[in-house]
Amino acid sequence: MKKYILPTMTAFLLTACNKIEEKIDQTVQKTTEKVQQKAQEAVEETVKKTVNESINSITNSKDVPFSQVFPNADKIVSQETKGKKFTFPNGTENYIFKYKADKTALIPFLEGQTTTDENRSDKTARKINGQSIIDKIGFIEKFLPENTIDARILEDIKNDKNIEYYKLKRFPNSSTIIYNPKDQTVLQYVEVDK
Repeated sequence: MKKYILPTMTAFLLTACNKIEEKIDQTVQKTTEKVQQKAQEAVEETVKKTVNESINSITNSKDVPFSQVFPNADKIVSQETKGKKFTFPNGTENYIFKYKADKTALIPFLEGQTTTDENRSDKTARKINGQSIIDKIGFIEKFLPENTIDARILEDIKNDKNIEYYKLKRFPNSSTIIYNPKDQTVLQYVEVDK
């Protein structure tokens, strides 16, 4: 009988050890996958943050009040509106503002802004096709810090056929105005030509 007990015990112990080893391997593999996933998420977040900070430093993006670019804006915009000022690496200054305003008051207000060169300035805003503006904003968005332009606004602009587009140059400022008549939302892109 002793002959059978020792081999049976050995077989039982080997089977038990194999199951324990298999369970340890599974636990180690699951833990390794979780650690790798967490590390990947941390790397992605760090890269996103670093890229955003780098773009911020390249474009010198900062908040700016609407009234700084357009004096006496309180007559048109009810609350203090802030936008983003950013400078491209070539030194070109640009602004993006989002606010609510009545078009019948806004357009004449912008047309009445002072200019440093009347010969190079438009007297009136002209209505234009919006596709080139959508393309331009999509391009500029790639260089802007995160959350500068709400992605939903771009989707609305692309899909809503009622959106109106205007161009007005009052040197040195050249404004592209995107106006949604439904809710009177204005997205205004200003390029400064020096």
